[in-house]
Amino acid sequence: MARIVGAITTSHVPAIGGAIAKGLQQDPYWKPFFDGFPPARDWLAKVKPEIVVMVYNDHGLNFFLDKMPTFAIGAAGEYRNADEGWGIPTVKPFRGDPELSWHIIEKLVEDEFDVVSCQEMVVDHAFTLPMALCWPDQNWPVRTVPVVVNTVQAPLPSAARCYKLGNALARAIASWPKDERVVVMGTGGLSHQLDGERAGFINKEFDLKFMDSMVNDPAWATKYSTVELVELSGTQGVELLNWMVARGTLPEKVKKQHSNYHIPISNTATGMMVLEPAA
Repeated sequence: MARIVGAITTSHVPAIGGAIAKGLQQDPYWKPFFDGFPPARDWLAKVKPEIVVMVYNDHGLNFFLDKMPTFAIGAAGEYRNADEGWGIPTVKPFRGDPELSWHIIEKLVEDEFDVVSCQEMVVDHAFTLPMALCWPDQNWPVRTVPVVVNTVQAPLPSAARCYKLGNALARAIASWPKDERVVVMGTGGLSHQLDGERAGFINKEFDLKFMDSMVNDPAWATKYSTVELVELSGTQGVELLNWMVARGTLPEKVKKQHSNYHIPISNTATGMMVLEPAA
């Protein structure tokens, strides 16, 4: 059976791609952020995953306000990056695993999650930047399964629903008969708001409580409605729903291998964590 060896959660601010392209990793503005990732790379080198299940939110490349699925899963053999208008260089294609993707889709539907299956999909910065932060040579050593969560167009799934989706993903992956190691990534957030009267909003106190809950009380955020999460973390901070899916794929007790929190980059509070099942 396949085994989830851990989860990585991280922010996916588009400006990260520009910093990578310009070689600004040691620039004083960027260094505290980029310095958070070498321990994650060391951990990946140790656990040697063969598959990454990437939980993220699409920013318009596949779905827009006229058609916005609550949950969607890629089932393609390859995923290409496309130009989003941020000036970020496109990256090499990512290998998919259609057989595993369809297995997950079928198991989730059996588990009463009505997901949209995508036999073609392009991936944006929410997918590509976490991969580039973990594998900076951009020679992707893993196969990938994209899992898209709506964090854009109301009605959004609740934190409780996203956590349960993670539970269902874990069951689906555990029932995969091949002996393979899987890392789940959840990308987005943390607190930030890009528009409106609260543009520039950051809630450090909430962010740190949320990150602590990822280790010690994984259901903590499920007590909040999505409206309350927007109030606490900002309109775009609700991307933390992707973290909830990733956390739901792990058992209740986990070990924190590494974490980093830095504010701000591009008006965003950025966080990252490496979690693995407790022994």
